[in-house]
Amino acid sequence: MKALIADKFEKSGVDGLKAIGIEVVSNPDATPESLPDLLREHNPDVLVVRSTKVKAPAFDASDSLRLVIRAGAGVDTIDIDSATSSGVYVANCPGMNSSAVAELTWALILSADRRVPDQVAELRDGKWNKKEFSKARGLRGRTLGIVGLGSIGKEVAHIGRAFGMKVVAWSRSLTDAQAKELGLTRAASPIDVAKQSDVVSVNIAANADTKQLVNAAFCDALKPGAIFVNTSRGSVVDEAALLNAIKTKHVRAALDVFESEPGSATGEFTSDLIKQPGVFGTHHVGASTDQAQDAIATETVRIVEVFKKTGTPPNAVNSPKNAKKPAAV
Repeated sequence: MKALIADKFEKSGVDGLKAIGIEVVSNPDATPESLPDLLREHNPDVLVVRSTKVKAPAFDASDSLRLVIRAGAGVDTIDIDSATSSGVYVANCPGMNSSAVAELTWALILSADRRVPDQVAELRDGKWNKKEFSKARGLRGRTLGIVGLGSIGKEVAHIGRAFGMKVVAWSRSLTDAQAKELGLTRAASPIDVAKQSDVVSVNIAANADTKQLVNAAFCDALKPGAIFVNTSRGSVVDEAALLNAIKTKHVRAALDVFESEPGSATGEFTSDLIKQPGVFGTHHVGASTDQAQDAIATETVRIVEVFKKTGTPPNAVNSPKNAKKPAAV
């Protein structure tokens, strides 16, 4: 079997794939546009990606491709329908990056409360402005609201309680009993979270049901001066509605993800949101710690090994009826 790694990937993962008899070709600078040609050139059985989007032309370009692995949790960067119709499995690595994303979420929350990025910018510009920046609300005793209580949301909640915050959360599957066990309060809806919270963290998967879940009604429900953090996916937020809340309600937004972010690891970027005072962001790096990437690499190797032996990958997010089996099965 051959694997094409069309993104940055840990050496431990490359070594692990080779150790189970996989021929590995690596192209960390791949883009959505160059990917079809790479697939034609190398004819891999397995494609591994992180940030690189896998669109329909990629599946049209390769008869050998049997499995795409997203070396991370979200699979919204992969055209699942095209994969399924082409007989290609798509699998991911859920839960491997939960701590890393939760850590960045809290870096963003604390930075927003203390306006750390603005302070750094003024210091670098040679300005000392303690009078302006010595004002902060603080977090202890305030309410943290979480939209989406999967493994990441639970980590965010756990840290919030350590900061002495009250925690409310909404998730479709959350019950009052489960909420009590987790030491938090169940909200009736995402809008209920927005109404109650001084800080809102969005930690949901991107799919058709969550597209622009954070909409105008949600943003209208946010408290004036609230902190809004999104480390999930840009598609879950109506950015025009959030922009209006920033302008009219002085909401502070800290964003790791955007609707318009490039499809590859580098590229041009523009956003009306990031130009606003009180808004700052990072480069979709929630899972980008050594610990998380090592765990994801290990899980990727496991997925390939099971697929090689059985023809069915663990963590599959689709079930192609005409699935292509690896030669070893």
